[in-house]
Amino acid sequence: MSTRAHYRPHIRPNFLLAYPVMLSMLGQVMTGVADSVMVGWTGAVPLAASSLANIFFSIPLFFGVGVSYAITPLVAQAEGANDQKKIIDTLKNGSLINLITGFILVALIFSIEPYMHSMGQPEDVVTLAIPYLSIIAISIIPTMIFQTYRQFAEGLQRTRVAMIIVVGSNLLNIVLNYILIFGKYGFPEMGLNGAGWATLISRVVMALSMMLYVYYGRIYRAYKAGFSIGNYSRSLINTLLHIGLPAGSQFIFEAGAFGFSALMMGWLGTNALASHQIAINLATISYMTTSGLGAAATIRVGNFWGHRDTNNLRASAFTMIGMAIIIMTAWAILFIFGRFFLPSLYIEDQSVIELTAPLLIIAAFFQLSDGIQVVTAGALRGLQDVKIPSLLIFVAYWIIALPLGYWLAFPMEMGANGIWISLFLGLTLTATAMVVRFNKLSKTKVF
Repeated sequence: MSTRAHYRPHIRPNFLLAYPVMLSMLGQVMTGVADSVMVGWTGAVPLAASSLANIFFSIPLFFGVGVSYAITPLVAQAEGANDQKKIIDTLKNGSLINLITGFILVALIFSIEPYMHSMGQPEDVVTLAIPYLSIIAISIIPTMIFQTYRQFAEGLQRTRVAMIIVVGSNLLNIVLNYILIFGKYGFPEMGLNGAGWATLISRVVMALSMMLYVYYGRIYRAYKAGFSIGNYSRSLINTLLHIGLPAGSQFIFEAGAFGFSALMMGWLGTNALASHQIAINLATISYMTTSGLGAAATIRVGNFWGHRDTNNLRASAFTMIGMAIIIMTAWAILFIFGRFFLPSLYIEDQSVIELTAPLLIIAAFFQLSDGIQVVTAGALRGLQDVKIPSLLIFVAYWIIALPLGYWLAFPMEMGANGIWISLFLGLTLTATAMVVRFNKLSKTKVF
């Protein structure tokens, strides 16, 4: 069989499974994008405050999302092995873990807020950021509830309804942003805090919708016992944490690296921080499209692992990587040619736009690395391999890339561009290490 014939059968099923997840994850991140765009219309200081708050919000949120990812490979593998009891037990125990994780993360964010004044950021930015952060922090709890039922459904290869719910929630967020940020229809003008309340309300609606869909859905009737309370399994909880905590750590190391880069941007001033927020928003949009492919890779790899089918496991994963390369090439072209236009959608301040443009050039160069690493990380989660990838991400960003970024930005006086060059290096090192890891493990672990 030719190489092309080996991979072609996987393109259609990969796409049909991935595109709802891609749109769902894109819709989820568009909540933050909509906030940034509409807050940016009110000025550079609120936009910078949004960026600062999102450092301390995004890192715990991504950790929680990573913890919730443990549900998908276990459900996918159990479905491949036709083990209904394990699917039910995974839902029940995963629900408990995710809910507790959500409350812990909210408490962590509130404990950090008093220290934000001593981090070298512009004081007017910090003053606006803290109340906004307090509001959006609470939204982690409904997000973790949503993630529980979304990851469960995705493990069963049911991805479309989560997409519809996320898109609907995002539309609700945009409407509420307009009403609450600018004070329409009799509501007070709340500015940045209005964006926070819009995010919280839309995520509560999103969580309730997904939970009710799984509870009442006819196709999930066989798994309704997963909603019961009690009779938890210590061994299954340990298994879920064994996958979820390192997966969450992967997100902490990566999101933390981008968060620390934002702190360094704040040391360069308000405009630099605002430009970083715009560029990172746009890069996050592209990341989420291929993050959907990564989620689909987890499902497909986990399912083929349950079937003990090495050939199709590898072919499916490498087809996903090829799809990611195509998508990210398109994003790279868009960032290069739209480097001045795209920032103008966020803000009218020409100095911020000029600072953002070169960052988008650098972002264009790391698109391929970003797409490859997120898909390969998803494939490794499908093999329940998360500890070594977490270590690889930590070394790439925190041992190599970020120290280099500080040196380029300050001693070498390259400013914002130096910080973003280091992010490019971190992503490229991570992508290379992940591909090597998956290529080796997928040949030896399945049987």
